[in-house]
Amino acid sequence: MARWPGLSQFELTDNVAIVTGGSKGLGQAMAAGLASAGASVLLVSRNEAEAQAAASTIAGEYPVKALGIAADVTSEDEVKRMVQHAQSEFGRIDTLINSAGINIRGPIDELSLDEFRHVQQVNVDAMWLCAKHVIPVMKKRHYGRIINMASTLGLVGLANRTPYATSKGAVVNLTRALGLELALDRITVNAICPGPFLTSMNVPISESEEARQFIVGATAMQRWGELNEIQGAAIFLASPASSYVTGSMLTVDGGWTAR
Repeated sequence: MARWPGLSQFELTDNVAIVTGGSKGLGQAMAAGLASAGASVLLVSRNEAEAQAAASTIAGEYPVKALGIAADVTSEDEVKRMVQHAQSEFGRIDTLINSAGINIRGPIDELSLDEFRHVQQVNVDAMWLCAKHVIPVMKKRHYGRIINMASTLGLVGLANRTPYATSKGAVVNLTRALGLELALDRITVNAICPGPFLTSMNVPISESEEARQFIVGATAMQRWGELNEIQGAAIFLASPASSYVTGSMLTVDGGWTAR
């Protein structure tokens, strides 16, 4: 073996990744990024047709096995089924990317408690459940990579985002706590904190004055992120190259939080 492994550290050949929220947006982009490095992927979505279509696209672009299934990751029974399916189809789980998430915007006095709780259920409870049931599989092999999708809004605030910002702040500390808990099992736990990417979640506000002033206008690069720009962070955190990184937040935000 060469003294300096260099680029070989980023290879994911024979690895298997579960990507929740993998049928579109950042989840699909990250799944494709891992596939480009050699990983097989299981894309998970509430919509089976969308998950299978996204998996078929990835399998057509890269020489890997890519499958799509439907699962409600807020349901513990369905999360268990997801993990069992991955083991049955692939025989192992190396990486979990917790990318499923929702956003409900509005002033606090115009939002309901049910709306607030729903965001926490999807963005936090589901992430905890997926980790809980994937970790025993990883512990058996003394290896794993868990990548949680947090947000710059887990690090800084923004008006009219109390449900989302609360949930992503919880993801940040969930990531830190799990990173400490699993360090000796050789399972790393890190989070990616994206800034403003023009995903389907953000299309409704993309042309608003708020977006121009407080979102895109707040980034040093003065633009929305492109989906492919999330891939490098995902490949790094899923790969052996990140073996000494855990409990960390990697911001991919065009310089938003640098201001």
